[in-house]
Amino acid sequence: MPRFAANLTMLFNELPFLDRFEAAARAGFGAVEFLFPYDHAPAEIAERLVRHRLDLVLHNLPAGNWAAGERGIACHPDRIEEFRSGVATAIRYAEALGVRQLNCLAGIAPTGVDDATLRRTLIDNLAYAAQELRRAGLRLLIEPINTYDIPRFYLNRSAQALEIMSAVGADNLYLQYDIYHMQRMEGELAATLRTHLARIGHVQLADNPGRNEPGTGEINYPYLFRVLDEIGYTGWIGCEYKPAAGTEAGLGWLSGYLPVKLKERAA
Repeated sequence: MPRFAANLTMLFNELPFLDRFEAAARAGFGAVEFLFPYDHAPAEIAERLVRHRLDLVLHNLPAGNWAAGERGIACHPDRIEEFRSGVATAIRYAEALGVRQLNCLAGIAPTGVDDATLRRTLIDNLAYAAQELRRAGLRLLIEPINTYDIPRFYLNRSAQALEIMSAVGADNLYLQYDIYHMQRMEGELAATLRTHLARIGHVQLADNPGRNEPGTGEINYPYLFRVLDEIGYTGWIGCEYKPAAGTEAGLGWLSGYLPVKLKERAA
């Protein structure tokens, strides 16, 4: 049966960030993920994880100035030192929080830089990050993201990500496969999962259109969940979607999947 992790950047954001851990546990989630922990001290987050008996399955490396619209800097040739400093910060948080894998956002392609330079910068940065994470016993992930939501995002297709991974050649580098993003860019969801399972380290979901909860759009999630079971995917599935009408109101699709049934959430 699939295992679902609440993405606390997207879900329960009716609450302050540190209060979302309790809300996720009460809803029946056994694990959480989020984009970034860096606005809070590691000890604050670790205490919430322990108190509510939650696993942390993922967070991202620092990704530049998010509030200003940056979405990663790993392909930016003029920010290599900043990237490397961010790797050290992410490892420090990972060790404090017990997370075993970190995601690297490639970033929006800067104007005026040719593709060969972008590709080489990304490969070199990933090689550096993979080496540093290996020393800490961590896995590194890279995530293709659709260019409708984030125009000019450099890493945007599964085949491109897999080719970059092969060029890096690190045994702790895996694909983060976001079903929503790849539905928008290429489709062939089940076939990609079946073909490349060994290279997929984490799966995320949202429906399309709208990036809302499963059941609101065109993706046949019951079928994909069966496929993931059939092919032996044992990792978590990150629920990185925008609730259509509030988090609690949109959790009905999880009935039957979480150990705590929806009727017991308020108990």
